[in-house]
Amino acid sequence: MVELNWCKNQSRGISLIESKPHLSESYLKDAHESLSVCLKSKGKWKVITGYYACYNAFYSVLMKCGIKCEIHDCTIKLMELFNFLSDEIKFVKYLKQERIQCQYYLKEVDLEDVSKVKMFILKCEALLHELNEKKINEVRNKLI
Repeated sequence: MVELNWCKNQSRGISLIESKPHLSESYLKDAHESLSVCLKSKGKWKVITGYYACYNAFYSVLMKCGIKCEIHDCTIKLMELFNFLSDEIKFVKYLKQERIQCQYYLKEVDLEDVSKVKMFILKCEALLHELNEKKINEVRNKLI
């Protein structure tokens, strides 16, 4: 399991940047597009698009906060700073592992319950609406 300090010391790991509201909106739009494809897909494509729907929805939150991270495990670790439930974090980790299994090892996988993807996106949207300067600074200060 990765730790935040390790992630901050990696060249493509966690870094604080200027808030990017336009990128936040773009990542959320992409999450919805991925969900739309997920709902129409089967097998590995359902898993791949389901994972990226969740990942991009959360990355939208990070962009609004001015947090950049190009290492997926580190990005998922950042979910802890936003009070995601352990089941929600486990779900995204599960999707990531399933995506890796089907993309790199050609394993047969399928995502049976897309409702969890929808709920995750809704939670990220709620977080985006709740974020204000004070909350953003609180999260950023945890990373300093």
